[in-house]
Amino acid sequence: MRLLLFRLTVVLLLAANATAADRPNILFLFSDDHAINAISAYGGPLADVAPTPHIDRIAKEGSVFLNSFCANSICGPSRATILTGKHSHKNGFMRNGNNFDATQWTVAKELQQGGYSTAVIGKWHLKSSPEGFDHWEVFPGQGNYYNPVFIQMDGSRKKFEGYATDLTTDKAISWLEQRDPTKPFFLMCQHKAPHRTFSPALRHLGVLDDVTIPEPATLFDDYANRSSTLRGNEMEIDRHFDWAYDAKVRKDERGSVQLPKPDRYGTPEYNRMTDSQKAKWDAYFGPRNKLFLADFAAGKLSDEDVVRWKYQRYIKNYLSTVRAVDESVGRMLDYLDRHDLTDNTIVIYSSDQGFFLGEHGWYDKRWMFEESFRMPFLARWPGHIRPGSRPSGLIQNIDYAPTFLQIAGLPCPDDVQGRSLVPLMKGDDSHWRSSLYYAYYELGEHAVPQHFGVRTDRHKLIYFPLTDEWNLFDLQRDPQELQSVHASVDYRQTRAELEAEFLRLRTEFEAPPFPARR
Repeated sequence: MRLLLFRLTVVLLLAANATAADRPNILFLFSDDHAINAISAYGGPLADVAPTPHIDRIAKEGSVFLNSFCANSICGPSRATILTGKHSHKNGFMRNGNNFDATQWTVAKELQQGGYSTAVIGKWHLKSSPEGFDHWEVFPGQGNYYNPVFIQMDGSRKKFEGYATDLTTDKAISWLEQRDPTKPFFLMCQHKAPHRTFSPALRHLGVLDDVTIPEPATLFDDYANRSSTLRGNEMEIDRHFDWAYDAKVRKDERGSVQLPKPDRYGTPEYNRMTDSQKAKWDAYFGPRNKLFLADFAAGKLSDEDVVRWKYQRYIKNYLSTVRAVDESVGRMLDYLDRHDLTDNTIVIYSSDQGFFLGEHGWYDKRWMFEESFRMPFLARWPGHIRPGSRPSGLIQNIDYAPTFLQIAGLPCPDDVQGRSLVPLMKGDDSHWRSSLYYAYYELGEHAVPQHFGVRTDRHKLIYFPLTDEWNLFDLQRDPQELQSVHASVDYRQTRAELEAEFLRLRTEFEAPPFPARR
């Protein structure tokens, strides 16, 4: 009751005394499955071959958070976590396919009630309609890249010709043009890209043709020395990358050439294109596919050669898809500049989780391994964030909601499980957390089992309840996570400390019991 009265008092005072100039605007730029290795501000082997200059501008003029992680590495649950500031088991959206309980508290509702104009545009992926937003226009489900449908606020669905990333940006800018300028704004501009099927804007086909993307050292990982569940995965570029759906080699292009499995899903994005769009697509992929098929049919390619070909096809399409996202960020930053909004707007760029770009041979996410567990977080807030800063504190997407609230000068409910990042943004990392909790609840998609864990600045402990296996990684000595040291005598004390911390976090967050063993 006291919190409710305090919140009401704050809202009334803000409504009576504050203007849009007194409170920061919040621009939340969000992509899907964007690995930090595909953002040049984070460095890494792809920084030179596929730079992201506009996202990097946020880092240059603000900060790049070096240790940003998700609570559950899967699309819908990550979005629910961001809106509620709570782990999946607390907000009820534990796996894709759940229906988000829109009656529960969300940060969007709080900001709306606190005097902000609110909007979400682009990917939503929570089944229930958005609430707490003055305006919304979202994709049904995953959405499509080409000529996508947007659900309107009246429930109708409209198809728009063009590319999803461009259209999402157009609609975000259109809302900014029409919003109430007397209020601060909270805008969630949320892209489908670069989510599977990694389909670039037609203007970006071939932008990486002149380079060979360096292969990750673990492209041919044998999954030894870790949980037995790793070998059962179904997300390998080698064995599970679909020829038509992922590699863009359609069946009607192959003639008599028989490619190995899998070949399950067809070409739903290609089928959506107009004739002129298909012509541009075919002009690019057609000759390249013909050359590959001829080499394959002639027996010129070993099994490893085929994997390497698929990797190059995958990573170039993925990075080319990122290109439009980066351009979108540039358009949004330019809009702020042109309309004198830069100084009073915090801009955040993030993604719902990381992604495997061939590391461990994989092309998806879900696992608590670093490539999918890490998520980008870059922020610019003039006068508050030191340009070029690189905070190293352990942050998680449960922290976004309380951060938005503190920026807006609004109270945070006691049951929110995250912490405001404002102190870290301002350079104060004292009294910050020393560990993070992770929980993955999906039931077997890509054959990734449920697993749970804790991460500190150096170590990671993962528990696989269905097989009753523990993995422990020393990230300093083994950054690629190739050798579990859980059974090592040398790590006996570390193991005990991490297991105790794991149980402490599960108690603190009121985590549900583990699923029953097989």
